[in-house]
Amino acid sequence: MAVWALGINHTTAPLDLRGRFAFAIDQVEPTLHALRGALTRVPEAALISTCNRTEIYCAGEQSQLEPTLTWLAQCGGVPAELLRAHSYTLNDGLAARHAFRVASGLDSMVLGEPQILGQIKDAVRAAEAAGALGTTLSQLFQRSFAVAKEVRTSTEIGAHSISMAAAAVRLAGQLFEDLCEVRVLFVGAGEMIDLCATHFAAKNPKSIAIANRTLSRGEELANKFGAEVMRLADLPERLHEFDAVISCTASTLPLIGLGSVERALKRRRHRPMFMVDLAVPRDIEIEVKALEDVYLYTVDDLASVVQTAQANRQAAVAQAEAIVDAGVQSFLHWIEQRSTVPLIQQLNSQADEWRVNEIARARKLLAKGEDVETVLEALSKGLTQKILHGAMAELRGGDSHSRERASAAVQHFFLRKER
Repeated sequence: MAVWALGINHTTAPLDLRGRFAFAIDQVEPTLHALRGALTRVPEAALISTCNRTEIYCAGEQSQLEPTLTWLAQCGGVPAELLRAHSYTLNDGLAARHAFRVASGLDSMVLGEPQILGQIKDAVRAAEAAGALGTTLSQLFQRSFAVAKEVRTSTEIGAHSISMAAAAVRLAGQLFEDLCEVRVLFVGAGEMIDLCATHFAAKNPKSIAIANRTLSRGEELANKFGAEVMRLADLPERLHEFDAVISCTASTLPLIGLGSVERALKRRRHRPMFMVDLAVPRDIEIEVKALEDVYLYTVDDLASVVQTAQANRQAAVAQAEAIVDAGVQSFLHWIEQRSTVPLIQQLNSQADEWRVNEIARARKLLAKGEDVETVLEALSKGLTQKILHGAMAELRGGDSHSRERASAAVQHFFLRKER
């Protein structure tokens, strides 16, 4: 059984390229169906897509990395060579090790951040719903969850972690003297916006508003923070009211354009605006970044902020990596054992057939009134003869080389002393 992985992340690919391969959770199932249909022998498959990475994991009789890369490039509308230049491809143990490191937060922009584990679990559930997850990938991900839990509980890898949400608050605090006087708008109502709103709400801003395509979801989040809820359609006319705008939606096109921001700045008399675009693809047109009174940050721009706490956790990295390595060795051992399962099943089936036949013969003898001791003796001899028949035939027949091999095998399997 082969396992392979293909991915791009914040260290290998620019934001705009990652945006071409961003999949909302409701797109995972049809995407997996398309992928498996494009590959031979329909492998197991799972797709992980976050703001910082898109990764495909597969398992099958033989690795199909190249066809997987070709399919993904076509899916994103880019040449295969371009994707290859910005991606990583991994087989077997290296693929497992990468999965375990990702789940443990060792491969994240924020070292030790826990959010990725929840995202992987969502991806696994989506793969299960699509019928794309088999025994091998199920084992891979269940073991990755166990490794992540051990890393989290046994090391200090997650201590002092600065999340994207906390980084956004820190940057806003550098721009505004008092966050209590800031009006904040959140665009979207997903998990990342929930996290950001939680961090900003702790600073008691002057007001909070939630703009979301689905009003009911926006109201649910707004009630949590005592915030105002508004429709996305009202965003262009009300953008000028807000000092800080944090956006993270699953939109495939920008929601906030250059023109709307320019008009908002004019109405604000060029008072500065703080904007954070955590979406992949972008929610805010990149041209906005060039405006003099706008401070726009993307997920990649936040990298330097979230790195500031890295030094405090580096001592725990070696310990975490050791846990990951142990998990990988255990998984590879499980893979190797699975190759003998069919033979074990055949051996058990043959032995069971012999057992059933000898018991049936013994029952017939007992029904005829034969002595119990005699019947038991015959049963034991019958089973012994059937078990040893193949070995005896090999020892008596064939050439000298075959007999030597048979002799070594018989001594190994039948003449070992019990320890």
